[in-house]
Amino acid sequence: MTQPRFVPAPRIDNRSDEELLRRAREFYETMRERRTFRDYSDRPVPREVIEYCLRAAGTAPSGANLQPWHFVAVSDPAIKREIRVAAQSEEKEFYAKRAPKAWLEALAPLGTDSNKPFLEIAPWLIAVFAQPFRILPDGARSPTYYAIESVGIATGILITALHSSGLVALTHTPSPMGFLNKILGRPSHEKPFVLLVVGHPADDALVPDIARKPLTDISSFVTGTKV
Repeated sequence: MTQPRFVPAPRIDNRSDEELLRRAREFYETMRERRTFRDYSDRPVPREVIEYCLRAAGTAPSGANLQPWHFVAVSDPAIKREIRVAAQSEEKEFYAKRAPKAWLEALAPLGTDSNKPFLEIAPWLIAVFAQPFRILPDGARSPTYYAIESVGIATGILITALHSSGLVALTHTPSPMGFLNKILGRPSHEKPFVLLVVGHPADDALVPDIARKPLTDISSFVTGTKV
């Protein structure tokens, strides 16, 4: 068995509690403005911006550090068109036949339907793939560990990086998404996780009038301190 090798940990500044609070509050205020957009401008986004955001995603923790993800960034108009056609086909089937009534009722406040023009208008699509298996040099398959959890964390970091860069994004999950493997030439052992639509918002962009749950509804604290 391979013996672990350790190197010095990155230096973390010993900030005061006040500084920690300031930075936490500022980050929250930044992320509080994040919204899911469906109205996009066709204004180009430099590839280097996308590359740095993907590098950030690649810093995510993963089971046994196997990093079971692959990101395919698409700006080719013909490929985006092909993805739109395939995605809309699945979405039409979903809205017309597969979606339970309760699901459609839950989606109603968002105003979504099977028409997805943003898949062509936005300058970038990023297909995120999870790798439940890895292929070893001898061709054998070996499982990864906590692949879905790991890819979910990486995707969260990617969305945060995009927002922090000044871009907007949409998490698109047509079901099933196997068409992405075919269109993007990814192997069958990779499973499409999400398709991110990335770019600048349209000048007249609108978003649903919805609210986020307050902290008291999404968290609990167990401190051992009696109040």
